Amino acid sequence: MTTGDLTTGVRHFHDQLATLKRRLLDMGERAEALIDLAVDALLTRDLAKAESVIAADSELDDLELETEGLAISLLALQQPFARDLRFIVSAIKVSSDLERVGDHAVNIAQSLQRLLAAPAAVTPGPELRDMAVRARGMLARSLDAFVREDGALGRAVCRDDDAVDALHDSVFRILLTHMMAEPRTINASLELMLVSRNLERVADLATNIGEDAVYLAEGKTIKHRFEEREAAGAPPAAGGAPAP
Repeated sequence: MTTGDLTTGVRHFHDQLATLKRRLLDMGERAEALIDLAVDALLTRDLAKAESVIAADSELDDLELETEGLAISLLALQQPFARDLRFIVSAIKVSSDLERVGDHAVNIAQSLQRLLAAPAAVTPGPELRDMAVRARGMLARSLDAFVREDGALGRAVCRDDDAVDALHDSVFRILLTHMMAEPRTINASLELMLVSRNLERVADLATNIGEDAVYLAEGKTIKHRFEEREAAGAPPAAGGAPAP
């Protein structure tokens, strides 16, 4: 193989990596848009918007398959190593997480459909709105951290998950009080609990992507509080060693 062939091969590989990164950005934009539309549909009680979320989810599913196929092809044909290998492996995980974000958007839209048929309405409180804003912000920043290989931003996203968890607990307590005080609100309150749970899961998925950003940038595993356990002298879990 000539030097020119090698140069062409390297250029082609990096072009494919750039394409993979663009596919992830496309997925991220669509996932964020679906969450925005689902939450807007909920807050405005707009059935048409909810139906648009449900209809658009298949596009995100198709993008995941395309992204995963490209990543697997790169692994099989290019045999990457070090940071390139970490990026491709992490890209497969991130694409799966973004597809699941779309699923949670659909769940929120479907909750609105059932809310509109409930015998008594319950207005989403400020805690639920705050959850939506925080989860959406975490998702955007986690993907930014991954694409920019910014470990510090990835860690910041992970820390923000605690605030969303606390809001989820608060929403649960408030809605439980509603149900105890007025049984007619039980169906509507249960749907809003499901909405809260889906938003909490979106924040969890953003945390996953933030952890992958740290792994990509630093070659360190921080999920399952690995670093804290390592600092405390706990034995490492399988696969917990830093990547090359």
